[in-house]
Amino acid sequence: MKVSVIVSTYSVERFSDVIRCLNSIEEQTLKPHEVLLVLDPVDSLVKFYRENVKNARIVVSDSFGLSAARNKGIMESSGEILAFIDDDAWAEKDWLEKIARNFRDERVFGVGGKIVPVFDSKRPRWLSEELDWIVGCTYKGMKEGEIRNPIGANMAFRREAFEVAGYFRTEIGRYGKKLLGSEEAEFSLRLKKLKPDARIIFEPSAVVYHRVPRSRCKFIYALRRAYYEGFSKAILERDFELRGEKEYLKFLLRSLFFYILKGKFIRSFGIVFAISFTIAGYLFAKISGK
Repeated sequence: MKVSVIVSTYSVERFSDVIRCLNSIEEQTLKPHEVLLVLDPVDSLVKFYRENVKNARIVVSDSFGLSAARNKGIMESSGEILAFIDDDAWAEKDWLEKIARNFRDERVFGVGGKIVPVFDSKRPRWLSEELDWIVGCTYKGMKEGEIRNPIGANMAFRREAFEVAGYFRTEIGRYGKKLLGSEEAEFSLRLKKLKPDARIIFEPSAVVYHRVPRSRCKFIYALRRAYYEGFSKAILERDFELRGEKEYLKFLLRSLFFYILKGKFIRSFGIVFAISFTIAGYLFAKISGK
């Protein structure tokens, strides 16, 4: 099967991250059919990357934001399997090979891999592994085996999935530094609704590493990220039942009590505030109708 890899970026400042990402794709044991680097429609940005990137095809998005960029990549690609990786992530050499083998099963329409955080500085003491979703990574308590949806930094879908369910919704995807998310969850839920027998699999051996800069280790960033997570989930709940979030909340509360009993109060503090701000974002979206 031909695999297209889609990467997107919106900033010249992320150039070193982009190069590391593209180099890791170039070194794959399973060579991709093509690599697309999708850019926001900014002339200076496009000019810079066209002059400095030679191991990917430059594609200009029709609009701004992560979902719009991914959608443009889907439209411009030609592979049977479409793999997505964040511009500040880099892959193990057998990443694509481990992803692609799952699609031998014709029932599998999506695959998510493991995302390992790599901190520019030390992991904050308040950031327990249960909260690694805050930095876009695989988190403790995440369901294994057949899953509802993958995490966007490391995922792949059959092209047929987009033919069945359409594209990512742009109003809930990341937009520059605006921390809305859950577009992968919404797409996966829509796909399952339209094709109930489609399977989405978690493949932990398909590993990418995700850079966590110091700015994302600040507590204020975590609170904003948690708030927008709740906001995004309220939007999803208008169309879908979100059972997974309820199960995860129960797991998180058990972890909270465990850390309190063990005297790990800084971790407990992080979990309490993450839950509180997620609920605040959820309630605001519900009440405001936004």
